[in-house]
Amino acid sequence: MSLQRAKLIALEEDLKTEKPAPDNHEVTVQFNPETLKLSYANQIDTKDQSSGTAGKQFIGSGTTKLSLQLWFDATAPMPEGEAPVDDVRKLTQRVVYFMTPQGSKADPKILLPPGVRFQWGTFLFEGVMDSLEESIEFFSSDGLPLRASVSLNLSQQKILEVKFADGEGPGTHPLVQATAGSNLHALADGSGKGRDVKRIAAANGIENMRLLAPGQLIDLNRRRS
Repeated sequence: MSLQRAKLIALEEDLKTEKPAPDNHEVTVQFNPETLKLSYANQIDTKDQSSGTAGKQFIGSGTTKLSLQLWFDATAPMPEGEAPVDDVRKLTQRVVYFMTPQGSKADPKILLPPGVRFQWGTFLFEGVMDSLEESIEFFSSDGLPLRASVSLNLSQQKILEVKFADGEGPGTHPLVQATAGSNLHALADGSGKGRDVKRIAAANGIENMRLLAPGQLIDLNRRRS
């Protein structure tokens, strides 16, 4: 099972439709974020504090904000299909794209930020990028910036509705990461699923249960019949 990387995908003004070529823009992250922080807020008008919740009135649409941090390293392996770079800013500028205003299709004189979809497995967030902070953290002896962290804040003008697919799809269960020298029998036994080891191997596409690649992600809850 290959590691699934998070992506940033450019959207049309409706914040739902992906931009078609030649305006399409997609960024596959080098390193998945460690955490995702979601903040929810409603517009409330408090008329009478003494009357408790009866004195509060919902007066506007809610908002959801997503905060995360990404790391980029010019010396690290690139995602599949991407060429290596000598300056980390060549990677981070692809993210800065989502902060760059563009002319509206309805009226080119009106500048709007491009829509953005953050997608990581079953996690999906669609909105606009409110702010971006980039920190250069490492330089080469020639003065080229090689490593950077980027803090992002995205928002959507509604309370995020999480939809779960039926069954045991990707992301439904936490994955177990194989360490050097580990084997599937030991991982399954440690989780109390030793009897299902053959079905777990089949469901995860594992041919050699005695030799797992270090860092390989395995769903021990998948048991193909």
